[in-house]
Amino acid sequence: MTKFLNKKIFFYFLITLLIFTLDRISKMYVINIAETYGKVDIYINQFINIILVWNTGIGFGLLSFEKQFAYNFITLIILLVNIVILYLGIKSNDFKGYLFFIILGGSLGNLFDRIYYSAVPDFIDINYNDFHWFIFNVADIFITIGIVCLIFVELLFNKKENLNEK
Repeated sequence: MTKFLNKKIFFYFLITLLIFTLDRISKMYVINIAETYGKVDIYINQFINIILVWNTGIGFGLLSFEKQFAYNFITLIILLVNIVILYLGIKSNDFKGYLFFIILGGSLGNLFDRIYYSAVPDFIDINYNDFHWFIFNVADIFITIGIVCLIFVELLFNKKENLNEK
């Protein structure tokens, strides 16, 4: 049992580290372009551009504040949420544990930026005609994938559980 638990925690750590590293590499690449050329404005195709913006809010720029107290308070809440995600991931005995650690990997990437830069670099701009979605980063992609998959797992699990009760 202990060997299985250690193996599981090792895979969780590996997933988190891989996502954190992918996020850091992508952000360092874009920040390096900004420092070298003074701005980042890369046209990839008619739907995707790379444009660097600094986000002081939470996901997708929501709750951006100028006041340092509010920023620090939100950062503290994010740290506490990460601790809860870590706990839920370790306690999970099924596929959901991996999803929690996918979310944690992305969240730690953004938390690192909040502490190190006092803002999160977002740079992926998805658009169609004149409609632009929120600008986001690699960490946001993994957080979103993890949350959406958790919702689907919960819906499918609860549906299966309800069918078994009937």
